[in-house]
Formats: sequence, C-alpha cells, structure tokens
Amino acid sequence: MENKIQVILIVSSLPLALFFPVTFAYAHVPAKPMETTVNVVIEGMVYCQSCDNYGSWSLSGAKPIPKAKVSVICKTYKKRVNFYKPFETNEYGYFYAELQGFEMGHSYLDHPLHSCRVKLVSSPLETCNVFSNINNGLNGAKLRFEDKTIDRSDYKAVIYTAGPLAFRPTYCPPK
Repeated sequence: MENKIQVILIVSSLPLALFFPVTFAYAHVPAKPMETTVNVVIEGMVYCQSCDNYGSWSLSGAKPIPKAKVSVICKTYKKRVNFYKPFETNEYGYFYAELQGFEMGHSYLDHPLHSCRVKLVSSPLETCNVFSNINNGLNGAKLRFEDKTIDRSDYKAVIYTAGPLAFRPTYCPPK
C-alpha cells in the first residue's frame, strides 16, 4: 500500500515541476551574504602646548607638531597585546592611523573603543619634546566614536577619535 502512495505522489507532482521549474530550482538555495571589509581607523592631533598653560590640560595657543609620533596599542580582554603600531603626524599635526591587521576575538570586549589606546612616542622639535599627560597621552588616550565613517564602493572605514595629545616645551620661563 505504501508503494502505491509514493508513486502517486511522484506522478502527481511531476506536472507542477514542469510548469514551475525555476521556483523548484532555486527554492532551497540559501542566500549568501556579501562579505565586505571594514577598516578600523583612529585619528587625532598632536600639539605643542603653550608655556602659558603649563600644568593644565588647556591647549589654547598650542601649535600642531608635524612628524610627531604616536603609537596605537590594542589589548584583548585578557590584557594581551594583539595590535601595536607607531604612526606619524602629517604637516598639520594630524594622524590617520589605519589599523591594518587588527582583529577582534570577542565582539564587545575586544572592540576598539574598549581595547585600543593612543600614546605619545616622540616629538621632532627639540624645543617641545617633553611628554604631557593631556588627555592621558602618557597612559593611553581613550577613543571615542563621533559617528564618522567612510562608505565608498572601493573603501569602507569606521573612524574613531583620540583626544588631542600634546608635548610641552622643554623650557618655560617662570611666571
């Protein structure tokens, strides 16, 4: 009895298959999501703090430092370094640090906002090369997301910002 039922079902579904071949051919093919690579970028500025503001976090009167070096260090939630690279500022004191090779093991705990910091490394100016702790430049400035992205057909990036960092002058006359 079971054999007759199976034959009847096959024969009765055959005309439907002939009328709707495209529907049956693609009905069970899962849609493959498109993979896109999104770059992680950190940007910021490096300044020489004015002697007038020595001992504070004020940057009024500060001048940008071209060719200053900063480092980006990212650690996993287990406190292991998984990314480190120094970057140099352009002629306006601005750095655009593209984190090529940065990977997140845990989507929340290893996120750049939680795991990456920017630190001062060196200043090319002999008159302004003393480290300051403006925006925690000594221990590592935290990042913030200001809703900046680049979304072009050939390049996608999410941009995080480090607060402005600064060196201070080697000598400031007493007030």
